[in-house]
Amino acid sequence: MHPLRGQLVPEYLRTNVPRLVSDYYLNTPDPHVPEQRVSFGTSGHRGSSQAASFNQDHILAVVQAICELRQKKGISGPLFLGMDSHALSEPALRTTLEVLAANNVQTRYAQDFGHTPTPVISHAILCYNKGRTSGFADGIVITPSHNPPEDGGIKYNPPHGGPAETELTKKIEQRANTLLEDTSLVPRVSLKQALGGGLCQAHDFIGPYVGDLENVIDMQAIARSGLTIGVDPLGGASLKYWEPIAEHYGLNIKVVNTALDPAFMFMSLDKDGKIRMDCSSAYAMAQLIALKDSFSIAFANDPDADRHGIVTAQHGLMNPNHYLSVVIDYLLTHRPQWKSPATIGKTLVTSSMVDRVVAARGGQVKEVPVGFKWFVDDLLAGTCCFGGEESAGASFLRQNGQVWTTDKDGILLNLLAAEITAVTGKDLGDLYLDLEQQHGCSLYERLQAPANFEQKKILSALQAEQVTSTTLAGEPIIAKITHAPGNGASIGGLKVVTQNGWFAARPSGTEDIYKIYVESFLGSDHLQQIKDEAQEMVNAALARK
Repeated sequence: MHPLRGQLVPEYLRTNVPRLVSDYYLNTPDPHVPEQRVSFGTSGHRGSSQAASFNQDHILAVVQAICELRQKKGISGPLFLGMDSHALSEPALRTTLEVLAANNVQTRYAQDFGHTPTPVISHAILCYNKGRTSGFADGIVITPSHNPPEDGGIKYNPPHGGPAETELTKKIEQRANTLLEDTSLVPRVSLKQALGGGLCQAHDFIGPYVGDLENVIDMQAIARSGLTIGVDPLGGASLKYWEPIAEHYGLNIKVVNTALDPAFMFMSLDKDGKIRMDCSSAYAMAQLIALKDSFSIAFANDPDADRHGIVTAQHGLMNPNHYLSVVIDYLLTHRPQWKSPATIGKTLVTSSMVDRVVAARGGQVKEVPVGFKWFVDDLLAGTCCFGGEESAGASFLRQNGQVWTTDKDGILLNLLAAEITAVTGKDLGDLYLDLEQQHGCSLYERLQAPANFEQKKILSALQAEQVTSTTLAGEPIIAKITHAPGNGASIGGLKVVTQNGWFAARPSGTEDIYKIYVESFLGSDHLQQIKDEAQEMVNAALARK
């Protein structure tokens, strides 16, 4: 815990944006240094220009690899290109346009290099591809999500609209690292040529997305309720969407923070003293939480708007697991056109409260590894009506049971919070307390610690037999999971389960840290026991390297 957590960013922590952008163009990564190579985590490649892990050469190589992949797979429709508000996003977008145009790819980007949320790109891809048998569209989003201001990121969304599956990202990563050896081989035109040649065209992303929201959210119920709604885009890509949403549907929305600052100096410091636009963190969200009494419901998004943060008038910032539980319970009783029995997708580090809620509603849970890519096929087919993860990311089907997005949609989950409040007339926090009365009280924590490349590699390869104990916190161990029950895919770590608790250990796919997730339904002492024993197991694994 940092002593300045939850406080406004002091001037001495300001990111030097000019230097950051200069480093993007001037620093050359060494392809023989693992930390400087292209590496796709749970969703794309991320890094910093200062560390030579996100530079122009990385973008040249990744985008060319995507162009070659498109050609091999016969993807000939337009590519929808989005970006968030991080300082490195616009330089990367410009480089991306230059490579796409040189490869004769039709590209659609926001007018005046505006920001476009991740879910809006997914929505655009799916709407374009609906009913087509050829000429499919795909997309690229330039974003490091909620990461600090000095970071940049790029991810690819194939024609299914969601994050690229592991097989594709491995191909992109391998080809990009080959190109990283000599990026002069990458075809490229000037930005002026790219924008003037007819291939790259400005596109209206806002109108179609906003106009379609009524098919997935009961916007009329929100309007009729007269709810006062506060929104903090956290200086991100959702900023330009809230006013059109309010106007189109007659909602009483106030955007409490209209700042766009690539240094994100308007933020409150996260618990570790870093500037991190994490809308699930009470420290990063301190300013919106302070305004909770001013609104019926308030919410925020991270910079690419694929995550949500919900602030209620009575309870403040909702724990993401609590909100997912409330959302799932509500949707299973308020979407009559959905298939029954319903299947709910969750990642294996999401609270077991979800399992109890779904079972009580007669549904079933499909548990998958961390990463939204594991929900894509089921959402697209409508076989899963909802997919969500503990890190405040989720999406669900339209009211008619058809696909909405196959990527996380923070705008959608925020508006659903307003719908639930409007329809039930209850504070979302109170609705969660009702669930605890029915299913027990969950205590859940996520721990994290620094981890270098080698340590993350060790943790991702943990095996069940490395856990020799037969008990965890006094309860018999009933499962040692290295492959997800829902699809058999590797979880890139280890989950140990008892009847009333569990822990999971895995390296982060986006930062140089590892994470331990713990949950107990038997109280704080039991939770602490799980934490202590989980940490001992992780320490033992790292010591055996």
